[in-house]
Amino acid sequence: MDNFPDIEETEITEPTVTFTREDTDFVLEQVNKTVAWIERIIQGENCILHRITYIFCSDTYLHKINVKHLDHDTLTDIITFPYAAPPLIESDIFISIDRVRANAVEFEVAFDDELLRVIIHGVLHLCGYGDKTKAEAALMREKENEAVALYYEKN
Repeated sequence: MDNFPDIEETEITEPTVTFTREDTDFVLEQVNKTVAWIERIIQGENCILHRITYIFCSDTYLHKINVKHLDHDTLTDIITFPYAAPPLIESDIFISIDRVRANAVEFEVAFDDELLRVIIHGVLHLCGYGDKTKAEAALMREKENEAVALYYEKN
């Protein structure tokens, strides 16, 4: 973690959350609402948003990244590449739309709910939450559920 810049040394411009795609035709609906929600979660975790780029992609595309960069020969729904340490948030987050669709069917949840869960899962990792132990995974799931509920909350 010594490679991360100190917050004081990092010039923070206008915070940004952007969405792009590779090897999929998926387009996120309600971009403004989703960005406001992500920003709200980050602020609630006392972190500072610099930049997050979400790249929606296919299983094939994300599998290649998983093999090349993490040496994992498995399918996954999300890979988060942090470029800073909490509380500064800067990252590229790759999400397989194919895997999100399959997981939604497997877990018997709506695609939109599963997508929100995965989107915020990456953010929670960036805010310092882990999911390697049972206790960490339980807390991560609790935070995901709270965040998804907040997305649907009327203001």
